[in-house]
Amino acid sequence: MPAKQARPRIPLPKNWHSHVKSAVLHTISLAHFSIVQARGMAADHIRRRVRLVAQNEHLIEECELLREEIRIKDARMDYITPHRRPRYGPFERMAILELRAARGWSLKQAAGTFRVAAATIAS
Repeated sequence: MPAKQARPRIPLPKNWHSHVKSAVLHTISLAHFSIVQARGMAADHIRRRVRLVAQNEHLIEECELLREEIRIKDARMDYITPHRRPRYGPFERMAILELRAARGWSLKQAAGTFRVAAATIAS
């Protein structure tokens, strides 16, 4: 039986990981710039349908970015124990109840979304 040949080790440059991170961020920035340019051209288009498609794509992207922001903030909040989390003020409490009513959420859904106990929402 032939012995397994070891893969040749290719030496990676120093700070390889930081270069990869930088490349990813630059790629995302370039893609964003390209999309903004294309949408700008579509926003000034003669046809209304083209303008509406551009606006729709912009709104979809904005929703996705907001969801990612919320996911990041929720992940951070999950690391804090419930009794150490900041308390919601009266205006935020009312806004939570308004959002619950507008979305048709149950107590459990609202409590899970805002990282509080269901009894807190009920009171």
